[in-house]
Amino acid sequence: MMNNDATDWPAWIRLVEQILDVPLDDARRAELEVQLARIAAMAQPLMQFPLPPRQEGAGEYRL
Repeated sequence: MMNNDATDWPAWIRLVEQILDVPLDDARRAELEVQLARIAAMAQPLMQFPLPPRQEGAGEYRL
């Protein structure tokens, strides 16, 4: 489960920026950090929702 407080969004953004070879300016990086933190906060309750034993969840990928 992703802990939004522990995620280093600026580092994640820089890494993805390099991987995708998509340069961003500081203003776009800052806005992207806000949006990613917002999305992670919205997803947190869903990540904590218990699934029945026979229900398979989608894969969780981490860096």
